[in-house]
Amino acid sequence: MSNNPNIMEKNKSVETAIFSGGCFWGVESSFRKVRGVTSTESGYIGGHTEDPTYEEVCTDATGHAEAVRVKFNPDEVSYEELARLFFEIHDPTQVDRQGADIGSQYRSEIFYTSPRQRETAEMLIEALRRRGYMVVTRLTRAPKFHRAEEYHQNYSEKTGRNVCAPHVKRF
Repeated sequence: MSNNPNIMEKNKSVETAIFSGGCFWGVESSFRKVRGVTSTESGYIGGHTEDPTYEEVCTDATGHAEAVRVKFNPDEVSYEELARLFFEIHDPTQVDRQGADIGSQYRSEIFYTSPRQRETAEMLIEALRRRGYMVVTRLTRAPKFHRAEEYHQNYSEKTGRNVCAPHVKRF
């Protein structure tokens, strides 16, 4: 498999987006329902510990964020549509937290995989700011993504627990 995040799989275009917006269970559950999303993975990104575990990330000492890697077919759903959804399924005005989940691992951050993704995210952040939102979402070039332990993958489906993030219309 190629290290290029924008690769061709099974004769159709697939791109990668990575979003951190609080607990990855709800974020992943929301993206799994989007037409054009081919896969999702919960994991850790943006820290300084190699191959972090959930327990290590929860200490808030590794620098990693809980994140979701979303692979999608851009012929069916655009990166902009996914980024808009991201801004509506978490609170992009909260620093290092989402509701009762507190710590830098729950920060609002977009890890872009291309200059176009960064430009799109910047445009959406500016649009939200014009609407009065004090957006704190960070934009960072995507470093290595560490897949979370298997029990975190598709958590909502495996457990039957509704962990969907609340959808707040902002656009």
